[in-house]
Amino acid sequence: MHIFYTPDITPEKYTLSEEESKHCVRILRLGEGKKIQLIDGNGGFYEAEITDANPKHCTVAIIDSKKELGKRNWKLHIAIAPTKNMDRLEGFVEKATEMGIDEISLLNCNNSERTVVKTDRLTKVAISAIKQSIKTYLPKINEIEDFKKFIEKNKNFEGSKLIAHCYDPIISATEGMMDDDRKQKTQLGGYLLPEANTSVLLLIGPEGDFSLEEVKLALANGFQEVGLGNSRLRTETAGIYAAAVINDWNQF
Repeated sequence: MHIFYTPDITPEKYTLSEEESKHCVRILRLGEGKKIQLIDGNGGFYEAEITDANPKHCTVAIIDSKKELGKRNWKLHIAIAPTKNMDRLEGFVEKATEMGIDEISLLNCNNSERTVVKTDRLTKVAISAIKQSIKTYLPKINEIEDFKKFIEKNKNFEGSKLIAHCYDPIISATEGMMDDDRKQKTQLGGYLLPEANTSVLLLIGPEGDFSLEEVKLALANGFQEVGLGNSRLRTETAGIYAAAVINDWNQF
Protein backbone atom coordinates (compact mmCIF):
# COMPACT_ATOMS: atom_id res chain seq x y z
CA MET A 1 0.00 0.00 0.00
CA HIS A 2 1.31 3.48 -0.87
CA ILE A 3 2.52 5.75 1.95
CA PHE A 4 2.29 9.55 2.12
CA TYR A 5 3.79 12.11 4.51
CA THR A 6 1.18 14.21 6.32
CA PRO A 7 2.81 16.27 9.11
CA ASP A 8 -0.26 18.40 9.85
CA ILE A 9 -2.85 15.62 9.68
CA THR A 10 -6.26 16.14 11.28
CA PRO A 11 -8.76 13.50 12.51
CA GLU A 12 -11.40 11.93 10.26
CA LYS A 13 -10.77 13.96 7.10
CA TYR A 14 -7.58 15.34 5.56
CA THR A 15 -6.34 16.96 2.35
CA LEU A 16 -2.93 15.95 1.06
CA SER A 17 -0.42 18.67 0.16
CA GLU A 18 -0.27 19.68 -3.49
CA GLU A 19 2.97 17.75 -3.95
CA GLU A 20 1.60 14.57 -2.35
CA SER A 21 -1.73 14.99 -4.17
CA LYS A 22 0.04 15.13 -7.52
CA HIS A 23 2.10 12.07 -6.68
CA CYS A 24 -0.98 10.17 -5.52
CA VAL A 25 -3.38 11.02 -8.36
CA ARG A 26 -1.27 11.81 -11.43
CA ILE A 27 1.79 9.64 -10.92
CA LEU A 28 0.38 6.65 -9.06
CA ARG A 29 -3.07 7.05 -10.70
CA LEU A 30 -4.94 6.29 -7.49
CA GLY A 31 -8.65 7.10 -7.61
CA GLU A 32 -11.59 7.44 -5.25
CA GLY A 33 -12.10 4.43 -3.00
CA LYS A 34 -8.42 3.43 -3.04
CA LYS A 35 -6.78 2.77 0.33
CA ILE A 36 -3.53 4.52 1.27
CA GLN A 37 -1.36 4.87 4.39
CA LEU A 38 -0.22 8.09 6.04
CA ILE A 39 2.59 8.95 8.48
CA ASP A 40 2.94 12.26 10.31
CA GLY A 41 6.62 12.04 11.34
CA ASN A 42 5.66 12.19 15.01
CA GLY A 43 4.70 8.58 15.65
CA GLY A 44 1.30 8.62 13.96
CA PHE A 45 0.36 5.94 11.42
CA TYR A 46 -2.97 6.09 9.57
CA GLU A 47 -4.98 4.12 7.06
CA ALA A 48 -7.19 6.21 4.81
CA GLU A 49 -9.49 6.05 1.80
CA ILE A 50 -9.43 8.55 -1.06
CA THR A 51 -12.72 10.46 -1.24
CA ASP A 52 -11.77 13.15 -3.78
CA ALA A 53 -9.00 12.30 -6.26
CA ASN A 54 -8.06 15.87 -7.13
CA PRO A 55 -4.42 16.14 -8.33
CA LYS A 56 -3.97 19.47 -6.50
CA HIS A 57 -5.84 18.77 -3.27
CA CYS A 58 -6.62 15.09 -2.84
CA THR A 59 -8.96 14.49 0.10
CA VAL A 60 -9.00 11.32 2.18
CA ALA A 61 -11.08 9.90 5.03
CA ILE A 62 -9.20 8.43 7.99
CA ILE A 63 -10.22 4.80 8.61
CA ASP A 64 -7.79 3.78 11.35
CA SER A 65 -4.97 5.38 13.32
CA LYS A 66 -2.13 4.32 15.61
CA LYS A 67 -0.12 6.61 17.87
CA GLU A 68 3.55 6.31 18.87
CA LEU A 69 4.03 3.40 16.46
CA GLY A 70 7.61 2.16 16.71
CA LYS A 71 8.47 4.40 19.65
CA ARG A 72 11.73 3.48 21.38
CA ASN A 73 12.82 4.05 24.97
CA TRP A 74 16.24 5.28 23.83
CA LYS A 75 17.47 7.84 21.30
CA LEU A 76 20.29 7.98 18.75
CA HIS A 77 21.83 11.36 17.98
CA ILE A 78 24.72 11.49 15.50
CA ALA A 79 26.65 14.74 15.09
CA ILE A 80 28.65 14.64 11.87
CA ALA A 81 30.87 16.97 9.85
CA PRO A 82 29.30 17.55 6.41
CA THR A 83 31.14 16.03 3.46
CA LYS A 84 32.34 18.17 0.56
CA ASN A 85 30.15 16.12 -1.78
CA MET A 86 26.54 16.63 -0.73
CA ASP A 87 25.44 13.35 -2.31
CA ARG A 88 27.50 11.50 0.28
CA LEU A 89 25.95 13.42 3.16
CA GLU A 90 22.48 12.81 1.76
CA GLY A 91 23.35 9.11 1.52
CA PHE A 92 24.17 9.05 5.22
CA VAL A 93 20.90 10.81 6.12
CA GLU A 94 18.92 8.38 3.96
CA LYS A 95 20.46 5.18 5.31
CA ALA A 96 20.59 6.28 8.94
CA THR A 97 16.92 7.28 8.76
CA GLU A 98 15.95 3.93 7.25
CA MET A 99 17.71 2.10 10.08
CA GLY A 100 16.49 4.45 12.80
CA ILE A 101 17.88 7.74 14.09
CA ASP A 102 16.28 10.48 16.17
CA GLU A 103 18.50 13.49 15.59
CA ILE A 104 21.28 14.56 13.22
CA SER A 105 23.52 17.54 13.93
CA LEU A 106 26.02 19.08 11.52
CA LEU A 107 29.42 20.07 12.90
CA ASN A 108 31.76 22.81 11.75
CA CYS A 109 35.20 21.45 12.71
CA ASN A 110 38.78 22.63 12.27
CA ASN A 111 39.25 20.31 9.28
CA SER A 112 35.76 20.65 7.79
CA GLU A 113 35.46 20.59 4.00
CA ARG A 114 32.02 22.23 3.97
CA THR A 115 30.70 24.94 6.29
CA VAL A 116 27.35 25.74 4.62
CA VAL A 117 24.52 23.20 4.31
CA LYS A 118 20.87 23.61 3.31
CA THR A 119 19.05 21.41 5.81
CA ASP A 120 15.73 21.64 3.94
CA ARG A 121 17.14 19.34 1.26
CA LEU A 122 18.33 16.87 3.91
CA THR A 123 14.87 16.93 5.49
CA LYS A 124 13.32 15.97 2.14
CA VAL A 125 15.75 13.05 1.92
CA ALA A 126 14.74 11.97 5.44
CA ILE A 127 11.03 12.21 4.57
CA SER A 128 11.54 9.98 1.56
CA ALA A 129 13.48 7.53 3.75
CA ILE A 130 10.78 7.22 6.44
CA LYS A 131 8.21 6.56 3.74
CA GLN A 132 10.44 3.90 2.19
CA SER A 133 11.19 2.16 5.51
CA ILE A 134 7.73 2.75 7.08
CA LYS A 135 9.13 4.74 9.97
CA THR A 136 6.64 6.99 11.77
CA TYR A 137 9.21 9.31 13.36
CA LEU A 138 11.05 11.92 11.27
CA PRO A 139 14.54 12.65 12.62
CA LYS A 140 15.33 16.21 13.64
CA ILE A 141 18.07 17.73 11.47
CA ASN A 142 19.90 20.66 13.04
CA GLU A 143 21.66 23.53 11.31
CA ILE A 144 25.46 23.41 11.18
CA GLU A 145 27.12 24.53 14.41
CA ASP A 146 30.64 25.21 15.62
CA PHE A 147 32.18 22.15 17.31
CA LYS A 148 32.99 23.96 20.56
CA LYS A 149 29.46 25.36 20.89
CA PHE A 150 27.97 21.94 20.24
CA ILE A 151 30.11 20.31 22.93
CA GLU A 152 29.13 22.98 25.45
CA LYS A 153 25.44 22.68 24.61
CA ASN A 154 25.42 18.89 25.00
CA LYS A 155 27.67 18.44 28.02
CA ASN A 156 24.67 17.30 30.09
CA PHE A 157 23.38 14.76 27.57
CA GLU A 158 21.81 11.82 29.41
CA GLY A 159 23.28 8.64 27.95
CA SER A 160 26.51 7.49 26.34
CA LYS A 161 28.55 10.34 24.81
CA LEU A 162 31.03 9.00 22.25
CA ILE A 163 33.59 10.46 19.86
CA ALA A 164 35.04 8.43 16.98
CA HIS A 165 38.47 9.41 15.68
CA CYS A 166 41.56 7.89 14.07
CA TYR A 167 44.17 8.67 16.74
CA ASP A 168 45.70 5.48 18.13
CA PRO A 169 46.50 4.69 20.89
CA ILE A 170 44.04 6.66 23.03
CA ILE A 171 44.85 10.28 23.73
CA SER A 172 44.76 11.41 27.36
CA ALA A 173 42.50 14.42 27.83
CA THR A 174 44.20 15.47 31.04
CA GLU A 175 47.83 15.07 30.05
CA GLY A 176 47.56 15.76 26.32
CA MET A 177 49.81 12.79 25.50
CA MET A 178 49.65 9.09 24.76
CA ASP A 179 48.08 7.08 27.57
CA ASP A 180 50.28 4.07 28.34
CA ASP A 181 47.58 2.42 30.45
CA ARG A 182 45.21 1.99 27.50
CA LYS A 183 46.55 0.67 24.22
CA GLN A 184 43.52 0.98 21.97
CA LYS A 185 40.09 2.56 21.81
CA THR A 186 37.02 0.61 22.78
CA GLN A 187 35.42 -0.70 19.58
CA LEU A 188 31.84 0.25 18.81
CA GLY A 189 29.55 -2.68 19.56
CA GLY A 190 30.02 -5.66 21.81
CA TYR A 191 30.91 -4.42 25.28
CA LEU A 192 30.85 -0.69 24.57
CA LEU A 193 27.39 0.12 25.90
CA PRO A 194 26.81 -0.81 29.55
CA GLU A 195 23.32 -2.07 28.74
CA ALA A 196 20.87 -2.07 25.88
CA ASN A 197 18.29 0.70 25.47
CA THR A 198 20.85 3.39 26.25
CA SER A 199 20.62 6.73 24.44
CA VAL A 200 23.73 7.56 22.44
CA LEU A 201 25.28 10.81 21.20
CA LEU A 202 28.09 10.03 18.75
CA LEU A 203 30.49 12.52 17.13
CA ILE A 204 31.93 11.77 13.68
CA GLY A 205 34.53 14.09 12.17
CA PRO A 206 35.42 15.29 8.68
CA GLU A 207 37.63 13.46 6.16
CA GLY A 208 40.70 15.05 7.80
CA ASP A 209 39.46 13.81 11.22
CA PHE A 210 38.91 15.88 14.33
CA SER A 211 41.90 17.92 15.43
CA LEU A 212 43.71 16.72 18.53
CA GLU A 213 42.43 19.81 20.36
CA GLU A 214 38.84 18.91 19.47
CA VAL A 215 39.28 15.35 20.73
CA LYS A 216 40.70 16.56 24.03
CA LEU A 217 37.88 19.10 24.40
CA ALA A 218 35.31 16.34 23.93
CA LEU A 219 37.04 14.08 26.45
CA ALA A 220 37.23 16.90 28.98
CA ASN A 221 33.45 17.24 28.65
CA GLY A 222 32.64 13.60 29.35
CA PHE A 223 32.85 12.00 25.90
CA GLN A 224 34.36 8.52 25.57
CA GLU A 225 36.66 7.63 22.70
CA VAL A 226 35.44 4.85 20.43
CA GLY A 227 36.80 3.02 17.40
CA LEU A 228 34.84 1.97 14.32
CA GLY A 229 36.84 -1.12 13.41
CA ASN A 230 40.19 -1.64 11.72
CA SER A 231 39.34 0.11 8.43
CA ARG A 232 39.61 3.85 7.94
CA LEU A 233 36.10 4.78 6.86
CA ARG A 234 34.80 7.75 4.92
CA THR A 235 32.75 10.16 6.99
CA GLU A 236 29.36 9.04 5.68
CA THR A 237 30.33 5.36 5.87
CA ALA A 238 31.31 5.82 9.51
CA GLY A 239 27.92 7.35 10.23
CA ILE A 240 26.01 4.56 8.49
CA TYR A 241 28.11 1.88 10.22
CA ALA A 242 27.56 3.46 13.63
CA ALA A 243 23.80 3.77 13.08
CA ALA A 244 23.63 0.09 12.10
CA VAL A 245 25.67 -1.17 15.07
CA ILE A 246 23.89 0.96 17.69
CA ASN A 247 20.43 0.05 16.38
CA ASP A 248 21.37 -3.63 16.35
CA TRP A 249 22.83 -3.49 19.86
CA ASN A 250 19.76 -1.81 21.30
CA GLN A 251 17.41 -4.47 19.96
CA PHE A 252 18.58 -6.91 22.65
